[in-house]
Amino acid sequence: MAERTISNEYLEIMVKDHGAELVSVKKGGRQYLWNADPAYWGRVSPVLFPFVGGLEGKVYRHAGKEYPMTQHGFARDRDFEPVSRSEQEMWFVLRADEETRKVYPFEFELQCGYRLEGSRVEVIWKVKNLGNEEMYFAIGAHPAFLCPPEGKGRQEDCSIRFDSEKDLVLTRINEKGMVIEEKEVIRLEDGVMPLEEHTFDRDALVFEQNQAHRVELLDAEKNAYIAVTFDAPLFGVWSPAGKHAPFVCIEPWYGRCDRAGYQGSLADREWENSLAPGGEWTRSYQIEIL
Repeated sequence: MAERTISNEYLEIMVKDHGAELVSVKKGGRQYLWNADPAYWGRVSPVLFPFVGGLEGKVYRHAGKEYPMTQHGFARDRDFEPVSRSEQEMWFVLRADEETRKVYPFEFELQCGYRLEGSRVEVIWKVKNLGNEEMYFAIGAHPAFLCPPEGKGRQEDCSIRFDSEKDLVLTRINEKGMVIEEKEVIRLEDGVMPLEEHTFDRDALVFEQNQAHRVELLDAEKNAYIAVTFDAPLFGVWSPAGKHAPFVCIEPWYGRCDRAGYQGSLADREWENSLAPGGEWTRSYQIEIL
């Protein structure tokens, strides 16, 4: 599968046509992204669309019909068309087709762009409704960063810093990946949460309600080496449970999994986005190498 590279004086990045997935971010020859080793997790930075997370019963309902849908939607498993590339920016597009309409009955266009600005990668999403009815969707990021840096040492030697002066409220999910009523307070010291042996035992840490908009990974000396900034109202932090994997994902989301037991319509899902016929929706997030 084709892989496309752009670079500036600070960074070199690589994106695959398959899934429009960012698979490499290097600064000074040093790699900052996970390598997709399937022994831990066989992906690097999938684009989650048109769903983030899983669905109760692996189905959703729209206009009186029920549709099957896999976790995180189908975009990550589709080939995108590369549409433009300059020295410091490239774009990919995915459009509705016969296969997508079987599971997602909307005429959509999803554009994914990657732009270099100094030591920062801006990831841009543009969603267009090409149909004649209201369109509903979620979209999210799932980039996996080496943790500890260069994958050497223990994940537990690192920590995470949030741009929050308050403790964070964690939304818990059950063993099926659905949101439950249980909440948990994450105590921060100067905005920092240590990574511990059991941090990810109950899957992803999910944070709702705009609790933070900048998340940094800190090395064993408490120096920040990665920062992810975003305007998304939700985000997740994840590493595979029980594997002590050498990476941590920081995931800005516009949408999330179902609440346990949810039987309502697509339009009424929590955190769902809507787009009128002919409308366009644009958002972005930034990865900065510090």
